[in-house]
Amino acid sequence: MNSKIEAILARKGKAPVAELTAYDYPTARLVDEAGVDMILVGDSLGMVMLGYPDTTHVTLAHMLHHVEAVARAAKNAVVVADMPINTYNTPEQALETARALMAVGADAVKLEGGVAVEAQIRAITQAGIPVQGHIGLLPQKVKEEGGYRMHGKTDEEAAAIMRDMEAVVRAGAFSVVIECTRHSVAKAITEACPIITIGIGAGRGTCDGEVAVYHDLVGAYPWFTPSFARPKASIATDITRAVKEYIAEVQQPK
Repeated sequence: MNSKIEAILARKGKAPVAELTAYDYPTARLVDEAGVDMILVGDSLGMVMLGYPDTTHVTLAHMLHHVEAVARAAKNAVVVADMPINTYNTPEQALETARALMAVGADAVKLEGGVAVEAQIRAITQAGIPVQGHIGLLPQKVKEEGGYRMHGKTDEEAAAIMRDMEAVVRAGAFSVVIECTRHSVAKAITEACPIITIGIGAGRGTCDGEVAVYHDLVGAYPWFTPSFARPKASIATDITRAVKEYIAEVQQPK
């Protein structure tokens, strides 16, 4: 495990971890220079960069292209690369995919699931590749589950998510994302979890850190903003204004 990831692990219970998505060189360079701890090259790029309705359309080729660009920019942050759907169906396939992502510059890989992918996570970590888990809402299963919803609302669901966390830990992951999970459940999981938990839509202060989609943070995707997002800017408005000013200048009679 490299020193950057060891430093993240050492933050458990001491200092919150800030993780942001980035999918291209300039964005990754900006967030890295701003001091973000981890950059996630998420398969959410399928929606915000490629115009797909969900992450199930993202391929390994897409991920390799974007991870390589981000890795060129990131000098300090840990670069975590999402493993797209159907690229880790078996431990052997998972390891092959992880190695491909590491070869283009990732520092770690992320895959969705707990108990169901424990063997895949173990195969990757035993090969010396750091893994970030992902439990709670699993975007790659959105079609199977009939949409996006809050998880952990029942005792049975909460217990299942806890078991997923335990599986991720047993398999050797260094951190785990908890997505769209009832806040009290995310807090309980964090307290029971020996590795770093990263929340998204799981309540402020319930986890060891948070991850946000860059485009949600800066208001760069005005067509949809998740209810849990906390935009800090409105870049889309500035872009629209600048483009309209440019058009007016070009079309101004001489």
